[in-house]
Order: sequence, then C-alpha cells, then structure tokens
Amino acid sequence: MATGTMSTEEVNGLTQDQVETLELNFNKGNKYPDPTTLLLIAAEVGLTEEQTEKWFKQRLAQWRQSEGLPSKCGSVRD
Repeated sequence: MATGTMSTEEVNGLTQDQVETLELNFNKGNKYPDPTTLLLIAAEVGLTEEQTEKWFKQRLAQWRQSEGLPSKCGSVRD
C-alpha cells in the first residue's frame, strides 16, 4: 500500500476496491467533493453519502497531518 493511504482496518470494513476508488478520487485533487460529486462517488463505491463523507473527512485529516497542517481546517494562524 502506498504511503499516506488509509488501511482497510482504518476505514472499518470497506473492501479493497472501495478504498482504492475512494483514494483515487481523493488523490486526483478531489479532497473537498461538493454534494453532487459526493453522491456520485458514494453510488460508485456502494456506500451511503454519510459513510462517504465521513471517509473523506477522516482521510483529509490524515492528509493534513502528513503535510504538517492542523487536522481541521481553520485560519492561517492555527
């Protein structure tokens, strides 16, 4: 598995195919999907919108931490 990706254990029972599809969308610059895109990704991987949104929030926090940024978005002063 590539460095900086979430393991299957970390994403609570998702299949490897689901994780790969989610990672692909995340890594192609779609770190903040709009509601329509989130719905399309959820349908593609067979998850609810809520599950997909949760995955993106967790993955974004992990990515921000790996970049040395605060895990939550805030002002530049954080």
